[in-house]
Amino acid sequence: MTEPRNTFLRSMRTVAWAFLGLRKRSGHEEDLSHLRPSHIIVAGLISGAVFVLLLILAVRMATA
Repeated sequence: MTEPRNTFLRSMRTVAWAFLGLRKRSGHEEDLSHLRPSHIIVAGLISGAVFVLLLILAVRMATA
């Protein structure tokens, strides 16, 4: 079986599903078999930073 070329994009999608908390077990297991741990860590850090920045922006807009 060959490894998909877009593993980082797949990692971002997996992290997005994790943020929502909605995921089928079969999809989760399939993703884990194709992803690299380093991609998951980087995708999680990027997603977390974007989430925090969006929260800060929302608070600034609400208090302005």
